[in-house]
Amino acid sequence: MQVTVNINGESVSHDVEPRTLLVHYIRDHAGMTGTNIGCDSSSCGACTVHLDGEAVKSCTILAVQVDGQDVTTIEGLADGETLHPMQQAFHENHALQCGYCTPGMVMAAVSLLDECPDPTEEQVREGLEGNLCRCTGYHNIVQAVLEASGSTT
Repeated sequence: MQVTVNINGESVSHDVEPRTLLVHYIRDHAGMTGTNIGCDSSSCGACTVHLDGEAVKSCTILAVQVDGQDVTTIEGLADGETLHPMQQAFHENHALQCGYCTPGMVMAAVSLLDECPDPTEEQVREGLEGNLCRCTGYHNIVQAVLEASGSTT
């Protein structure tokens, strides 16, 4: 099937098998490798992207389902060489170790602040509970989100 998706502001079209997951379309067809494949079962959140402005786990959606829609990946957040404020906050707060979960975590955090611009620590932890980090213990990730929101405590 022919699928056309607007990824990070650019129209991308490819012929894919109907069962192709969005995460595989993004990585294998569009060449955006920042979106990671962690579990293929929606448990870890490493594949989180924005679909028409909403955070989704791209391992749970078929590419054909997003035909004609807008997808933003981690590569689409920065403005040229200028990091998105959330990316900058993750960098400044050392909110990563191995970095595998980071793209999905950042995408989920951006979506969280879109919905709740001034979250408490508890709201950040709750908002990111669908994204797993096996390395950090989450403290620095939570601090990064709070810093990006301007409500560090």
